[in-house]
Amino acid sequence: MTAETAANKAANANEVDVLIVGAGPAGLMMAMWMAQYGIKTRIVDKRGSKIFNGQADGLQCRTLEIFDSFEFGHRAWMESNHMLEICLWNPDEEGIIRRSDRIPDTIPGISRFQQVVLHQGRIERFFLDAIQSCSDIQVERGVLPSKLEVDTSLVEDADAYPITVTLRHLSEEEATPKQTATSQNGTSIQDGLFRSNLAPDDTAELINGAKLNDKANTEEVVRAKYMLGADGAHSWVRNQLGFKLEGESTDYIWGVLDIIPITDFPDIRMRCAIHSRDAGSVMVIPRENKLVRLYIQLTTTAKIGEGGAKADRSKITPQTILQSAQRIIAPYKLDYRKLDWWTAYQIGQRVGTQFSMDERIFLAGDAVHTHSPKAGQGMNVSMQDAFNLGWKVASVVKGLSNRTILKTYQSERRRIAQDLIAFDHRFSRLFSGRPAQDVMDEEGISMQEFKEAFEKGNLFASGIAVDYGSSIIVAKKGSSEEQGDGTDVAVQNKNLQVTSVQTLASKIEVGKRIPSFKVLNQSDARPSHLQELLRSNGRWRVIIFAGDVTEPAQATKLKTLGAQLARPQSFLNRFTPPSGRYDNVFELLVVHKAPRRDVSVFDFPEVFRPYDEVDGWDYWKIFVDDESYHEGHGQIYQNLEVNPEGCSVILRPDQHVSYVGPMDAYDDLDSFFAGFMIPQATKSSGHI
Repeated sequence: MTAETAANKAANANEVDVLIVGAGPAGLMMAMWMAQYGIKTRIVDKRGSKIFNGQADGLQCRTLEIFDSFEFGHRAWMESNHMLEICLWNPDEEGIIRRSDRIPDTIPGISRFQQVVLHQGRIERFFLDAIQSCSDIQVERGVLPSKLEVDTSLVEDADAYPITVTLRHLSEEEATPKQTATSQNGTSIQDGLFRSNLAPDDTAELINGAKLNDKANTEEVVRAKYMLGADGAHSWVRNQLGFKLEGESTDYIWGVLDIIPITDFPDIRMRCAIHSRDAGSVMVIPRENKLVRLYIQLTTTAKIGEGGAKADRSKITPQTILQSAQRIIAPYKLDYRKLDWWTAYQIGQRVGTQFSMDERIFLAGDAVHTHSPKAGQGMNVSMQDAFNLGWKVASVVKGLSNRTILKTYQSERRRIAQDLIAFDHRFSRLFSGRPAQDVMDEEGISMQEFKEAFEKGNLFASGIAVDYGSSIIVAKKGSSEEQGDGTDVAVQNKNLQVTSVQTLASKIEVGKRIPSFKVLNQSDARPSHLQELLRSNGRWRVIIFAGDVTEPAQATKLKTLGAQLARPQSFLNRFTPPSGRYDNVFELLVVHKAPRRDVSVFDFPEVFRPYDEVDGWDYWKIFVDDESYHEGHGQIYQNLEVNPEGCSVILRPDQHVSYVGPMDAYDDLDSFFAGFMIPQATKSSGHI
């Protein structure tokens, strides 16, 4: 081996397609996508271990749907505590708190899941197990970046590695968070202050410490095609890029206790919003393993300093937080013998000015948006950032899509962050404000207004309402700038521009995730939720709602469409690598509504039931809207308001709807994919 060859081999060893900084839920979500696609990836985190206690805990409906698409949703569902009801407690005429209302925690019917709570450490464990099951990606802990360089002349070269990062390896001591010393019965209690916005950023201190430590003073240089900064509110990556968070902080300080409560408060195992007359507010979140999380407004401790300075964290202890809770919840008693975790934070709402640099370095999660945790959005929105980004980066790295789709990340997710901040701004002030004593009390908070905000907020918080605007990958009417964050992500070639016909399926809303109802497999009558068929494996789906295929007109349309899809020059063949399986990039699914017993899979064109020399016919692509033997009738056509003449639907790899149009609109399907996908080398014979 020549010296030059050895040098090249060494250089290639430190080249990765994607470098992820931060191994919290957002970073792990990104790594999950990379594992699914087989992308060469490294993920590093400055902390020496994963989370074991506390931190984020709420899992919303959409997040559980996403977990299920990666096939570990059942683990979260089984281990978590399910929250079904919210109790509102407000002061009566005499200032005594009383239960004033009960409302459902999750709006009935919006998802097959409901909101649950489970601590962040278990969620990270699920990700780590799933990543390990399908890749060799491992989290490298005690490693942080110390230098970042970008060659901007290479950012548009698809094969280039324009990002150079110096990684520094820390000692075990340096990688262990400096936590506040808290003990109970001689046992040390973990706190989350090191992650709180009340704590200063310690990255620079860690880097300087490592320089002085011979054992840890090792560095390596890594070159990457793409990079994600999922490294929290103090994001080193964001700071290196010179990006800012814009917004404001309030003077509301909240403490958090994870305890096994000893109390006579009757709704301690319900989610509760408690407003006292003048002592502040508490949110009760019943947790797994008998734990209860209390978000507690601190009204008499840790006041903000002059000029908006941070609160004095030394005055915040579990005992001072508990004392605040006891004042709020009086006349009921509250104490504990077991404290599992605690933290405190200052409410603030801020959004990043930019979510990416040249569509090469991206930011996600707390690195680009911060807000109060009481709506259960932080971890959920952070993971959904990476869920939106991961498949896009992976498809570009694999050479399937061009880089234009990467602009949609900022357009889509920054708009969501802006909407979240607006919601949280109102919600947190309603929660933290003093209840109005009567209709003439203009400074107080109307409890009716609070309830209405809570109910409206539940839909927003669920994640189900996320609605992506018009873009190169969302065929929706209107301006992409106005429907997004102002970024122009429209189809540039107007000859390839298509527009959905929403009236053909009014409940399959373009830009939103597709709702789920039961369908039956045509071949074996097994019922499945539609979403269960949409695994997060990187495939685009084209779902043909074919109507009643025993009617000659519908049968003819389906046959014609099948012939167009099977042509060697169809988009299925042009954009699928010749060495790939027939459904590696695109998966065709049919949902018809003829009586299941009147047809068989062989009444459908072969493109919808492809043949494999080893596996034979694929019996898992054709489904029917019919009654099952044991689980009733899904009524998917009725529930989604699908036109009897059927329709065609394009779903992105993240299950959001890209297009709804006529069942036989092959030209629209072809034009849509031609707008951003890269033609692959063709086989001598047809792909299908």
